[in-house]
Amino acid sequence: MFIWFTVVTGLAILSLSFLKTLFPYLSEDCTYILRSIKLGIRLVKYKKIKPFYSLLDCFLDAARRHPSKTFVKFEGRDYSYGEVDKQSSRTARALQAAAALKEGDPVALFLANEPSFIWTWLALAKLGCPAALDLRQHDTGPQLHCATQRSTTLCRAEWLSVFAELQDAVEEVLPTLREQGITVFLLSETCSVQGINTLLDKISLASDEPLSKDLRANVNIRSTALYIYTSGTTGLPKAAVVTHERVWAASFIQAACGITADDIFYINLPLYHSAGFLIGMAGAIERGMTIFLRRKFSASQFWDDCRKYDVTVMQYIGETMRYLCNSPKKDSEKNHKVRVAIGNGVRTDIWSEFVNRFGNIQVRELYAATEGNIGFINYTSKIGAVGRVNFVHRFFFPYTLIKFDIEKEEPVRNSEGLCIEAARGETGLLVGKVTQRSPFVGYAGNKQQTEKKRLRDVLKKGDLYFNTGDLLRFDEENFVYFQDRVGDTFRWKGENVATSEVADILTMVPCILEANVYGVKVEGHEGRIGMAAVILTEGEDFDCSGTYKQVVSYLPAYARPRFIRIQACLEMTGTFKMKKVRLVEEGFNPALIQDPLYFLDPEQKTYVPLTEEIYRAIASREIKL
Repeated sequence: MFIWFTVVTGLAILSLSFLKTLFPYLSEDCTYILRSIKLGIRLVKYKKIKPFYSLLDCFLDAARRHPSKTFVKFEGRDYSYGEVDKQSSRTARALQAAAALKEGDPVALFLANEPSFIWTWLALAKLGCPAALDLRQHDTGPQLHCATQRSTTLCRAEWLSVFAELQDAVEEVLPTLREQGITVFLLSETCSVQGINTLLDKISLASDEPLSKDLRANVNIRSTALYIYTSGTTGLPKAAVVTHERVWAASFIQAACGITADDIFYINLPLYHSAGFLIGMAGAIERGMTIFLRRKFSASQFWDDCRKYDVTVMQYIGETMRYLCNSPKKDSEKNHKVRVAIGNGVRTDIWSEFVNRFGNIQVRELYAATEGNIGFINYTSKIGAVGRVNFVHRFFFPYTLIKFDIEKEEPVRNSEGLCIEAARGETGLLVGKVTQRSPFVGYAGNKQQTEKKRLRDVLKKGDLYFNTGDLLRFDEENFVYFQDRVGDTFRWKGENVATSEVADILTMVPCILEANVYGVKVEGHEGRIGMAAVILTEGEDFDCSGTYKQVVSYLPAYARPRFIRIQACLEMTGTFKMKKVRLVEEGFNPALIQDPLYFLDPEQKTYVPLTEEIYRAIASREIKL
């Protein structure tokens, strides 16, 4: 009997070992698929349940279950679920009385990362009012004017809630706001400026009794919950309509990554953006967990914060992880409790350095868009991937990669007018099928931009897909890799150039700290030639020869940036994404650009200062590109 038991055990171990060899990610796939199915069942339940069960209801249930549990840690103070609930009720009653808010009235929020942001949003949710989240931390004067125009025009908001630090900026645009009939509420107890209403004094006098659910009786899963503005990397921001269904789906990302109610989540990304609000705050409410909130990201304070507040889950986006890797090394870097990092946009080399330097942190790289209907999560330890293809995900949220003409900036179609699917390993445009399970709502007050994102007759006549505008690749192991954004990728010498790949090569040069790569037009030439705006490592000069050797060694001739622009800093969005539009428009004319410019000279085998003489020679085609 013992012999048979030994044989069976041995065979089982061999079988498991064989399966592990044949399917190295089987365990992670199964775990993720099971989690996804459970979350999918919950979402279906929320769609059908009456009365509608929103994320607000989830928060209220948590406040009833554990009112004394800490919800938000902020600047040395803890705010419990019960306390935030009562404060949001006071805020709701104050707004209701002062502004006569009713269900469906959009309210624009210009609030910083502080607890008042959270309970003001909860207050609006209790009144059934969608919030337009549109604060850039640098919005003052003209910028605030533009932002308020977006919020009030696109979302039809007639009320504006502003944090006290923006009072001076609001005063500058107050005449315009008055003309538009916009009522301004300042989160302050006093204000001597006529036309600006204070709110904190009214909140302090209001009752904290629960509000009737009748105030939001008509809100359902397809109702608008939020307006979140795109970051504006390739143009002006657009107000993405975020329904309650989308809020639920985004809040499930933490659960899909294995986050529990016992975790402590660090939010230092802006709450006005989908990452901080939907994945961070909404996800924390869905989990019933504690969050540590910081006004803004600080690389120097990050790990001290993690240790002090026992952070177990961190969030990153864009360049934040690179900022951490560029910070001075300390002996205590691995002395923390962080086990998971959730975010997107990290480069492969930074990812490797981050894990090696700060410990065995599970990096959960995402691919998603605020307005999109398709997303991925890399739930494995595969560095560089943004997700995996699996049959369950594809069944519920149909998508495909299609061939895309970079030069014409349009999908490649066959003789029947249908799109052509990209082959495995080939870069293609990601499109998500628009269905009841995966809708695309569009942008508020912008039918033209909404229609541009709709792609018809993709795989069969009459079908409708969401055009992500992103180029991705699926490899033989079913991993998904982000390649570039349409418009960022450019075509030169008949070849496609992915700006992200060129940037990765440039930042390997010791003197280059950051690189923003784009294509510029050259008179008399087809396509766009490569150019990069870079900032230098502190204390370093631009290494002309070293940079030349780097790009020649690792990039084909057509992908090498022929022009380098040295800047003191790169223009970023509020979520650390690089802006390109102005750089593309300015081109490489040294007579118009004050920054130092360099030109890749293949004859001298180095980068040389770009003079007006060289510029004229390029324009007259004496210098061939």
